[in-house]
Amino acid sequence: MKVMNKILSLSRPKKRIISCLCDAIFIGVAYFLSFFVRLDNVDAIYSVEIWKGLIPLIFVTIFAFSQLGLYRAILRYLTFQALLVVSLGALISMLSFYGLRFYIDDLVPRTVPVIFATFLALLAGGSRLIMRNYIANRNIAKSERQNTIIYGAGTTGRQLCFTLRNSKEYRPMAFVDRDDTLLNTNIMGLRVFHSENISSAIKKYNISKVLLALPSASRSERKEVLQHLEPLSVEVQTVPDVEDILSGKAKIDELRDVPIEDLLGRDPVEPDTELLTANIFNKVVMVTGAGGSIGSELCRQIIKQKPAKLLLFEVSEYSLYSIEKELVETVKKEGLSVEVYPLLGSVQRENRLQAVMEAFQVQTLYHAAAYKHVPMVEFNVIEGVRNNVFGTLYTAQAAIASGVETFVLISTDKAVRPTNVMGTTKRMAELALQALAEQRTSTRFCMVRFGNVLGSSGSVIPLFKRQIKEGGPVTVTDKDIIRYFMTIPEAAQLVIQAGAMGKGGDVFVLDMGEPVKIAELAGKLINLSGLEVKDDNNPNGDIEIQYTGLRPGEKLYEELLIGDNVAKTRHQRIMTADEIYLPWCQLEPLLQRLDTACHEFQHDVVRELLLEAPTGFVPTDGICDIVWNVKASNVTVLNKAVS
Repeated sequence: MKVMNKILSLSRPKKRIISCLCDAIFIGVAYFLSFFVRLDNVDAIYSVEIWKGLIPLIFVTIFAFSQLGLYRAILRYLTFQALLVVSLGALISMLSFYGLRFYIDDLVPRTVPVIFATFLALLAGGSRLIMRNYIANRNIAKSERQNTIIYGAGTTGRQLCFTLRNSKEYRPMAFVDRDDTLLNTNIMGLRVFHSENISSAIKKYNISKVLLALPSASRSERKEVLQHLEPLSVEVQTVPDVEDILSGKAKIDELRDVPIEDLLGRDPVEPDTELLTANIFNKVVMVTGAGGSIGSELCRQIIKQKPAKLLLFEVSEYSLYSIEKELVETVKKEGLSVEVYPLLGSVQRENRLQAVMEAFQVQTLYHAAAYKHVPMVEFNVIEGVRNNVFGTLYTAQAAIASGVETFVLISTDKAVRPTNVMGTTKRMAELALQALAEQRTSTRFCMVRFGNVLGSSGSVIPLFKRQIKEGGPVTVTDKDIIRYFMTIPEAAQLVIQAGAMGKGGDVFVLDMGEPVKIAELAGKLINLSGLEVKDDNNPNGDIEIQYTGLRPGEKLYEELLIGDNVAKTRHQRIMTADEIYLPWCQLEPLLQRLDTACHEFQHDVVRELLLEAPTGFVPTDGICDIVWNVKASNVTVLNKAVS
C-alpha cells in the first residue's frame, strides 16, 4: 500500500515512464504466452530468433500506444474509450508481428500474432481498469459515502452513474426505471428495478438518497414520480434541466433540490410569439419596480423580444444595480442591440415619471412597482396606500401625458373581495385605471391578476426550506390555508401576452391551475428531504409543522375573479373578467379625500374610504398600523394619567 501511494505521488512524466515499462513487460508476457498456448511447450522461449523478434515488437507497440494518446490519459478519469485505444494498439502490434515473423522463423504459426494481440489487450487494458478503480476508491471510506439510487436508466442516468463512481459523497447502488423492458437487467454492473419496486430496493441497499436523472421529463411526469417517492421519506435530488446541461450552464453531477414547480406538476404552455413581441419588439419599454421578483423577470423576458430600449425604473439602488448588471451581461452574451437604462426613482413622484417617459418616448409600460407583502402593508397602511394606489395613479397619469401606447398593471388575486389593505389598494389601483380607460385616452390600459409566484420575495417556499434545513419546526399559518402558485417566468410571459390583447380597461386573469394546501406542501418538502413529519400519528418523526394562526388581513383562500362574467381569450391560460367600476367623475373625489387623509395620517378616515369604495373590502382585523396603534396607546395612557 505504501509503495503504491508513493508511485501515485510521483510526477506525471515519471508515471508515464512506469506505464511504458509495465507495457513492455505485458508485451513480453503476451508474446511468450502466445507461443506457449499455440505450440503447447516452452521450448520456444529458448530460441534466439524469437528473442530477437521481441525487442523490435516492444518498441513498435509502445510507439503505437504513445501516438494513440494512451500515455496522456489520466487513470482517474479513464473511460472505456481507452480500451478501444488499447485494442487498436494491440491490432497494430499484431500486424507488426506478422511482418516480423518472416525475419524470425517462417515456421511460426499464423495464429500466434492473433493470440498475442488478445493477451496484450487483456493485460494492458485490464490493468488500467483495475488501477482506475483502485485510485477512485483508495481514499474513500465506505462509511463516508451515501448509498444512492438513480431514478432513470437512460443516457443521463448512465452518465450520472459513471460520474458518481468517482465521487467521495455518493455510491450508486441500483437504477430505477419505469420501462418494463429494463426490469431485472444490469446496466454498468447495477441492477435495474421497476419503479413500483423502489421501496424494496431502498430497504435492500439501505438507500439514503434518490437522484432523479429525468432532465427531459415534463413537470407532470416528474410530479407523478415525486408523488410515488414522497411516502418513502427518502431525500430526493435531481440533475439539472437538459437545456442547462447542453448549454454548459450546469454539469450533470451538479445535483439540486427538487424544484417546487415539479411538485405542482404544471406544464407551461408554449407562448404565442406574436403576442410576446407585439408591444415590445423594436419599441421603447419601461418597467417600474424593475428590481423586484416580478419586475426583474419581466425584464428578462422583455429583453429576449429585442426592444429598442429597456428602461429599468426602481427605488432600491441595490436592486436596480443587480438587475441592470445582469441584463447588460445578457445583452453582451446574446449579441443583442438593446440599450438598457437604470433609472432610480419612486412611482410616488409624478414629475420624475413624466420626465423619464417624455425623454425616452416610452411606448409600452409594465407597472410592477408595489408593496405586496400583506402583513407589512397592514402594519404600514399609509405607505401602502401611497405606493399602491397613488403610485399607480401617478404612473398612469404620467403615461397619458407622455403619450405611452400601452400600460399594463401587475395586479393580484388578493384584489378580489379583499380582507386586507394590500388587496384593497391593488383593487383601488385597478379602479383608477378602469376609470382612466373610460376617458378614451391615447394610452391603452389593462390589468393582469394572478396568485403567488414561486421564489418571490414573499414566497413561503424559501422559508420552509430554511426551516427544514435548521431542523424545524416548519411554521404554517393554518392547516386549511390554500394558495394558487405559478412560476415567475410563466407569470411574466403570460403578463406580456395578456397586455398585448388589451383593448382598454381590460382585467385579465391568469389560469393558476389547481390550488395547493400549504400544510400538505410543507409535508411534501419535509418528506422529500429524507425526513418525516412529527405529529400525533408519528411522535418519533423529525420535523413538526406548527400552526401559528392567520396573520393580520390574511385569507384562508384566494380568489381570482369578481362576479361570474368571465370570457376566454385566444390564449388558453388567460381569461378576461367584466368588472364593475366607477367613472372618473365619481372616483376622482374619492381619491382626493383619500389623498388628504393620508397626508393628515388619519388612519380611521383611510379605513372608511377604503370601505366606501366599490372594492368589496371586508377587513378581518382592526387598524393594524404600528404608528397609529402606538400613538393611540400613548393617548390612552395620557388620559388615564390625567383622570
